[in-house]
Amino acid sequence: MTAGQKFTTEKGEITFFSDAAIEDIKAVNNVIGSLFNVATSEVVFIVKIRDFTFDKSLMREHFNEKYLESEKYPKATFQGKVNGYTHGAAAQQNVKAVGKLSIHGVTRDVDVPGTMQLVNNKLLLKAKFKVKLADYNVKIPTIVWQNIAEEVEVTVDFIYKPL
Repeated sequence: MTAGQKFTTEKGEITFFSDAAIEDIKAVNNVIGSLFNVATSEVVFIVKIRDFTFDKSLMREHFNEKYLESEKYPKATFQGKVNGYTHGAAAQQNVKAVGKLSIHGVTRDVDVPGTMQLVNNKLLLKAKFKVKLADYNVKIPTIVWQNIAEEVEVTVDFIYKPL
């Protein structure tokens, strides 16, 4: 295995969870594209907003049309570096992804704590962080403010394979 090795997603999942007064909302997206470069620690991922699935079809419709406006802003991206990862170590390592997260046409600097582990020549990346909807100009209509949390929890779970 070379230090200049690149890994691409074999399997990925991004979920978000909104814990609000009236109802909890959970969405899952398994259509993820990501690349991790061991030599430079650079990581990038792209996710299509329309690929998030919900328990209720009406939630998906509102999410795409009213909140994330997926016609106008079709994808979310992250581009940055993973700090704290030593390639070849077998143990799970605490890492931090530092870079730019773009959602709903807004790009912000983020620091996301997580873990990475090399298992059977595959890299497992896991992270959990909060996103404030207002930071990304996602507006919640007053009529439904009790249905949607101002801050959602995002969970990233990627399995990378050598490119």
